[in-house]
Amino acid sequence: MTETNAEAAGADFMGKVVNMADLIAYQDASVVSRTIAKTDSGTITVFAFDQGQGLSEHTAPFDALVHVLDGEVEVTISNEPHRVSAGEMIVMPGNEPHALSAVERFKMVLVMLK
Repeated sequence: MTETNAEAAGADFMGKVVNMADLIAYQDASVVSRTIAKTDSGTITVFAFDQGQGLSEHTAPFDALVHVLDGEVEVTISNEPHRVSAGEMIVMPGNEPHALSAVERFKMVLVMLK
Protein backbone atom coordinates (compact mmCIF):
# COMPACT_ATOMS: atom_id res chain seq x y z
CA MET A 1 0.00 0.00 0.00
CA THR A 2 1.43 3.39 -0.97
CA GLU A 3 1.28 6.37 1.30
CA THR A 4 -0.53 9.43 -0.12
CA ASN A 5 0.99 12.92 0.01
CA ALA A 6 -1.57 13.88 2.68
CA GLU A 7 -0.60 10.91 4.83
CA ALA A 8 3.12 11.61 4.38
CA ALA A 9 2.71 15.29 5.29
CA GLY A 10 0.70 14.60 8.45
CA ALA A 11 1.71 11.06 9.32
CA ASP A 12 2.88 11.93 12.85
CA PHE A 13 -0.52 13.32 13.90
CA MET A 14 -2.99 11.63 11.54
CA GLY A 15 -6.12 10.62 13.46
CA LYS A 16 -5.04 12.55 16.58
CA VAL A 17 -6.28 15.75 18.19
CA VAL A 18 -3.57 18.41 17.95
CA ASN A 19 -3.19 22.12 18.61
CA MET A 20 -2.21 23.53 15.20
CA ALA A 21 -0.10 26.31 16.75
CA ASP A 22 2.03 23.64 18.43
CA LEU A 23 2.91 22.05 15.07
CA ILE A 24 5.46 24.76 14.27
CA ALA A 25 7.91 26.91 16.24
CA TYR A 26 9.04 30.48 15.71
CA GLN A 27 12.59 31.06 14.51
CA ASP A 28 14.36 34.42 14.82
CA ALA A 29 14.28 36.54 11.64
CA SER A 30 12.59 33.73 9.70
CA VAL A 31 9.43 32.38 8.14
CA VAL A 32 8.92 28.69 8.86
CA SER A 33 6.33 26.45 7.21
CA ARG A 34 5.07 22.91 7.58
CA THR A 35 2.70 21.25 5.12
CA ILE A 36 0.19 19.12 7.00
CA ALA A 37 -1.90 17.97 4.03
CA LYS A 38 -1.27 17.92 0.31
CA THR A 39 -3.49 16.42 -2.36
CA ASP A 40 -4.28 17.10 -6.00
CA SER A 41 -7.12 19.32 -4.69
CA GLY A 42 -4.99 21.62 -2.53
CA THR A 43 -2.79 22.06 0.51
CA ILE A 44 -2.99 22.93 4.19
CA THR A 45 0.17 24.55 5.54
CA VAL A 46 1.03 25.97 8.97
CA PHE A 47 3.37 28.99 9.05
CA ALA A 48 5.27 30.84 11.78
CA PHE A 49 6.53 34.36 10.96
CA ASP A 50 8.90 36.31 13.18
CA GLN A 51 8.06 40.00 13.69
CA GLY A 52 8.93 42.07 10.63
CA GLN A 53 8.93 39.06 8.30
CA GLY A 54 6.44 38.58 5.48
CA LEU A 55 5.65 37.49 1.97
CA SER A 56 6.06 40.03 -0.80
CA GLU A 57 3.19 40.83 -3.13
CA HIS A 58 2.27 37.98 -5.43
CA THR A 59 -0.76 36.28 -6.96
CA ALA A 60 -2.00 32.71 -6.80
CA PRO A 61 -4.45 31.06 -9.18
CA PHE A 62 -6.75 29.87 -6.36
CA ASP A 63 -8.54 31.37 -3.37
CA ALA A 64 -6.56 31.00 -0.16
CA LEU A 65 -7.94 31.07 3.37
CA VAL A 66 -5.66 32.43 6.11
CA HIS A 67 -6.61 31.59 9.70
CA VAL A 68 -4.41 33.31 12.29
CA LEU A 69 -3.57 31.08 15.25
CA ASP A 70 -1.35 33.45 17.25
CA GLY A 71 -0.24 37.09 16.97
CA GLU A 72 -1.20 39.62 14.32
CA VAL A 73 -0.55 40.08 10.59
CA GLU A 74 -1.30 42.74 8.02
CA VAL A 75 -2.71 41.12 4.90
CA THR A 76 -2.84 43.41 1.88
CA ILE A 77 -5.18 42.40 -0.94
CA SER A 78 -5.23 44.55 -4.09
CA ASN A 79 -3.56 47.43 -2.17
CA GLU A 80 -6.11 47.28 0.69
CA PRO A 81 -4.57 46.44 4.09
CA HIS A 82 -6.39 44.25 6.64
CA ARG A 83 -5.26 43.57 10.22
CA VAL A 84 -5.94 39.95 11.15
CA SER A 85 -5.45 38.72 14.73
CA ALA A 86 -5.48 35.37 16.52
CA GLY A 87 -8.81 33.60 16.02
CA GLU A 88 -9.65 35.58 12.87
CA MET A 89 -9.48 34.63 9.21
CA ILE A 90 -9.48 36.23 5.78
CA VAL A 91 -9.89 34.80 2.29
CA MET A 92 -7.49 36.05 -0.35
CA PRO A 93 -9.18 35.82 -3.77
CA GLY A 94 -7.41 33.97 -6.54
CA ASN A 95 -5.61 36.07 -9.15
CA GLU A 96 -5.65 39.15 -6.88
CA PRO A 97 -2.28 40.54 -5.70
CA HIS A 98 -1.70 39.99 -2.00
CA ALA A 99 1.09 40.27 0.57
CA LEU A 100 1.59 39.48 4.27
CA SER A 101 3.60 41.39 6.88
CA ALA A 102 4.03 40.34 10.51
CA VAL A 103 2.88 43.18 12.79
CA GLU A 104 4.14 40.92 15.58
CA ARG A 105 5.16 37.28 15.60
CA PHE A 106 2.27 35.28 14.23
CA LYS A 107 1.26 31.78 13.25
CA MET A 108 -1.30 30.95 10.59
CA VAL A 109 -2.90 28.12 8.72
CA LEU A 110 -3.08 28.56 4.96
CA VAL A 111 -5.69 26.50 3.13
CA MET A 112 -5.51 26.51 -0.67
CA LEU A 113 -8.12 24.60 -2.67
CA LYS A 114 -7.92 24.14 -6.42
